[in-house]
This record gives sequence, structure tokens and C-alpha cells, in this order.
Amino acid sequence: MKHLIRDRDGKYPAVFDAVLADGAQRIRMPRMNAVMERCVRTCRRELLDRALIFSQRHLLHALREYEVFYNTHRPHQGIANARPLAPLPERITDPTGSPT
Repeated sequence: MKHLIRDRDGKYPAVFDAVLADGAQRIRMPRMNAVMERCVRTCRRELLDRALIFSQRHLLHALREYEVFYNTHRPHQGIANARPLAPLPERITDPTGSPT
């Protein structure tokens, strides 16, 4: 087994960790799972909870449109309210705004 991704849900008992610890597997906690969970939650909240999807084709079209919106138009707080596929605004070096 190369990778096993799981969360810390109570349905996985401590014996599960013990079995993995006895093997050659290293137990690590990658960030990727949390990043994807956040991405899915955002997509659900901003798109799927507000749209009535009629078919798989309609779903794929809506997801493609949302991806374009998410990466080109929607501001992201984590990157100074910039858009991921747009250049960041110039850094403010003089907060007083006086000309130099």
C-alpha cells in the first residue's frame, strides 16, 4: 500500500492506527486533504446550494463556469483580495499617499 488517506473520524478506532504503526507505513498528515475539503465546501455553498442541476452535462457545464468565475473574477481574502489568475495590486510603500 502506497497511500491511505483518511480523516480523524471516530469510526476509525485506535487499533487502526496501531495496525498501521506496526507496518512499514509512516503516518503523516498532508495539507492537501484540508485544501480540497475547503474547495469542495466553497463550491457547494456558492454554486450547488443555489442552482438546480438537471443532468450530468448541466452539472459539468456549471462547474466549468464556476471554475472560470472562481479563478478570474472572485476575490480571495487569502491573497489580499486579489483574483488567483490576475496580477496582485502594487504594494503600498507610503501609506500616507504623499508624492515622493
